[in-house]
Amino acid sequence: MGKKRIMVPVKEIDLSTVVYKPEVLQAPHVTGIGFKFFVKILELPVIGSLIISFLKKENNMNEILRNTEIPEAPMFKPEFPPQELEHGVVVVDEDGKPEDRVEEALKCLPNYDPAGYLNGDSTPFRYWKIRDYAHAYRTKLVTPSMVAENIISVIEEFNKRKPPTPLLISFDKEEVRKQAAASTQRFEEGNPLSILDGIFMAIKDDIDCYPHPSKGGTTWMHEVRSVEKDAVCVSRLRSCGVIFVGKANMHELGMGTTGNNSNYGTTRNPHAMDRYTGGSSSGPAAIVASGLCSAALGTDGGGSVRIPSSLCGVVGLKSTYGRTDMGGSLCGCGTVEVIGPIASSVEDVMLVYSAMLGSSPEDRISIKPSPPCLPSLSSYENMDILGSLRLGKYTTWFNDVHSTDISNACEDILNLLLKTHGCQIEEIVIPELEEMRLAHVVSIGSEVLCSLNHDLNDGKGARLTYDTRTSVALFQSFSAADYVAAQCIRRRLMYHFMEIFKKVDVIVTPTTGMTAPIIPPTALKYGETDMQVTAYLMRFVISANLLGLPAISIPVGYDKQGLPIGLQLIGRPWGEATLLRLASAVEELHGKPKKQPASFYDVLKTK
Repeated sequence: MGKKRIMVPVKEIDLSTVVYKPEVLQAPHVTGIGFKFFVKILELPVIGSLIISFLKKENNMNEILRNTEIPEAPMFKPEFPPQELEHGVVVVDEDGKPEDRVEEALKCLPNYDPAGYLNGDSTPFRYWKIRDYAHAYRTKLVTPSMVAENIISVIEEFNKRKPPTPLLISFDKEEVRKQAAASTQRFEEGNPLSILDGIFMAIKDDIDCYPHPSKGGTTWMHEVRSVEKDAVCVSRLRSCGVIFVGKANMHELGMGTTGNNSNYGTTRNPHAMDRYTGGSSSGPAAIVASGLCSAALGTDGGGSVRIPSSLCGVVGLKSTYGRTDMGGSLCGCGTVEVIGPIASSVEDVMLVYSAMLGSSPEDRISIKPSPPCLPSLSSYENMDILGSLRLGKYTTWFNDVHSTDISNACEDILNLLLKTHGCQIEEIVIPELEEMRLAHVVSIGSEVLCSLNHDLNDGKGARLTYDTRTSVALFQSFSAADYVAAQCIRRRLMYHFMEIFKKVDVIVTPTTGMTAPIIPPTALKYGETDMQVTAYLMRFVISANLLGLPAISIPVGYDKQGLPIGLQLIGRPWGEATLLRLASAVEELHGKPKKQPASFYDVLKTK
């Protein structure tokens, strides 16, 4: 045993001495049949434990968790200091009707102008927005039932592909037709429930959406857990008239960043079918990027909404921990995960978010959330507020990417914000990033394992995919003392970030450190483990999960291979309105026409 490492009390750290250390993970990349044998060895009682111990030692896990004295007390779930109300916002009633909140959100948006898009004019590629669908329905260009038939035909085509590349794990075309017929009738009678009426959405397979089972991407979860009703957020969206197409594919149990799923088939990236979507909300992001649905719901415990949104060129929002009710999801008892919307535009994310927000009764007592707010994007005050924003950038971290295409695209948009709106860019320093990464994996791993223990002891572990079993083997090596140490680190990191937010309003980073990785053909049957890819994909996202902060990913361009690049904005606790305001400005400034994905379907078909 080496000498004990003693951390300086967090308030005494001299930031001028902090040196950024590029993340280097020591772990083998294994795929195909070799991966299958690797997992079998990893699960052997003695040899497996020795392999895990060796890998943990090589990656400084035990040094940080077990050979370090951490002076701070543990923080077992995010605890936020009181926050001031944001400027230029509309406060919405989280206890009111979801459709009323959506109406408030609609008033916050700039005036809608179809601008010929729905009238056959030739224009550059763009995604249809929610307001486009609503306009088409109200002017009787199409009906929800007509759109439903278009979507059904595409889904059935996907389900016949070899090898399987499913977007949905659970799909019932008659259920979709039933919902669409009810919406069509409401429009015929002139009584749509909200701007979301007739809008098609997919729900990630770990969120309950009755009557579909929730399998979490496994082959067995529905056998031990039945679905009797909608999750809270799904129920709120249903009351607004949303049509649910089914349960979207995902990385099994959310334990991966690529979206690989050998149980049902791996969803492909619409921009390049030989590439991953990112995970674990692979299906939701791909469905939106393909044009099939205006929006989708995913879950985000380690970037699982933002990573696939970035890799697929769409927008993904992770709200503050406790802002939305997690009831009716497989991850409802965790402290790092939230349900978040994915859409092709910021305004569509804002409309969906306004319907689903609302804290659970338990979180209102323990976290005391600030009132939910939406930015008034249609007011003259909006420009002045944008100009007053201070953006924090940790340059050495920001530039630690696989390709400079990523950092350059993100840097370009920051320069445009500076030039156009006068936003200030402030250099910041974030200490203890290595400790943060480890605290996150111990936290999410321990929480996942706690929810699975009974099923694993009951023999279900052998029915998991090989990459999930690899994660389980690692998680089972963590002790209760490791978990407590991780929560002490969480408190230190919360202090660092709250100090940063005294100086800046938003922290800016690339969303991911690489664009969509190639799918090895050998990974389709048995999966793969590639911690280098995982490190690049998760590099910038996990602080928002460990600390419960809001964050959003917005597309800002493409690399030399034509693959999407995302910019991430991380905000103060309860600062969703500021993120949505700034994200909308980024979206507008980017300006360049989006590239139509290689796999894209115009299901509105008004031309």
